[in-house]
Amino acid sequence: MSPFRPVAVSAKNRRISWDAVRAGCVVLVLVYHATYMSVVVHPELGARRFVFPHQIGASLLLVISAYFAAVTIGRGSLGRYWWGRVARLLPPFLAAVVVIFFALRYLSPPGWFVPHGRDLVGNLLMLWNWKPAGYPFLDGSHWTIPLQLMAFTVAALLYRGSWGHGRKLHVLMWAAVLVPLAQWPLRIAGPPEWYRILVDGFGLHRWHLFVAGVAVRLWTTKRLRTPEFLLLELACVAAHALHGATPTPTGLTIEWGATTGIALGLLVISLAAAGPDWDRFLPAFAQRAIQWFAGISYGVFLIHQAIGYLVLHWLSGLGFDPLLQTAGMLATGVLLGWALTRFVEQPAHRFLMRLPAAARPPAHREPVSAGHRE
Repeated sequence: MSPFRPVAVSAKNRRISWDAVRAGCVVLVLVYHATYMSVVVHPELGARRFVFPHQIGASLLLVISAYFAAVTIGRGSLGRYWWGRVARLLPPFLAAVVVIFFALRYLSPPGWFVPHGRDLVGNLLMLWNWKPAGYPFLDGSHWTIPLQLMAFTVAALLYRGSWGHGRKLHVLMWAAVLVPLAQWPLRIAGPPEWYRILVDGFGLHRWHLFVAGVAVRLWTTKRLRTPEFLLLELACVAAHALHGATPTPTGLTIEWGATTGIALGLLVISLAAAGPDWDRFLPAFAQRAIQWFAGISYGVFLIHQAIGYLVLHWLSGLGFDPLLQTAGMLATGVLLGWALTRFVEQPAHRFLMRLPAAARPPAHREPVSAGHRE
C-alpha cells in the first residue's frame, strides 16, 4: 500500500464535487504565490513566464469553510463541533510554523528575512493581523487561520441563542456585510492605531466571505429565499471588490480579476451545494487523484509558500527555466503538505478527538438537513 494516502473519509458521505472545488482553490493559491507573490516579495528571482496575479483561492476557501461550518453545526454537541475544528486546524498549523521558522532561519540566502525567536512566538500566537509591523508573517498564507478559528467560535456561540437562527440570523448576516462596507472610508483615511488594530485583528474586511458561505447553506436548505440569497451574494462580491480596491487621485482602482474570480467561485460553490455530485462527469482515476490531493490540501496550503520561495531561489541559482522553478515549488509544496497531513494532522486529530471531553457521546440533535449528502 502506498504511504501517500488522503485523510480517511467515509465514501458514502464524500462528494467528489466538493473535493474538486477545494482542490481547485488550493491550486489557485499555489499558482498565485509561485508566479506572482514570489516576485513581489523577492524581485531578484526575476520575471516569470506565466503570471497569475489574482488572490482568489484563499478567499474562496474561507467561503467553503463557512459553508461546511453551517452544515455540521447542528449535528451533535456544540462543544464537540468546536473542538473538532480546533483539533483539525491548530496542530498542523503550529507544526508548519515551527518547520518554516527553522527553514527560514538556517536556509535563507543573504538579504532575505531571517526570523528570530520573537518572530516564532508571534506567529505561533497568530499576532500578525493585530500588529503586522511588530510581528511579520513567517508564511503569508497563514492569515486565514485565526479568522477561521474566530468564525467557528462565533458560530457556536450564536447557535446557542436566538441570533443563530431564523430571521435574526439573516439580519446579522446583512450587518456583517454592510457594517464593514460603511466603515471602509474611515479605514483608508488613516484612522488611529487602536481602530486599525480592532478592524484588522477581527478581520472585518473579510466577514463577507463567511457570510457568502453560510448564505449558500441557508439557500440550499430553503431557509433563505432566492431573491435575498442573490442580493446577499451580490453584496458580498461588492464588499470583496471594495476590499481589494486601491484609492488613487482619480478614484478607486478595482482589481476586477479577483472580483470576477470570487463571483465565479461563488457560482461554482453554489452549484456544488445545490446540484448533483460531479462523479458522473469524472473518470475513476481523476476522482482518486482529486480525492488524494483534497485530503492533503490543508497541509499543502500551510507549508508551501515561504519554503517554496527558497526552492525558487535555489533552482534559479542553478539556471532552471522559470516554469521549471514553478514546478519545483509546487512539487515541494505537495510533498511537504502530504508529510504534514500524514504525520501531524491525522494523528493529532485522532488523538485530540479521543480525549475524554471530546469522546463523550454527542447530544442528539436533528441534522440541519436530514439525508442531504455533502
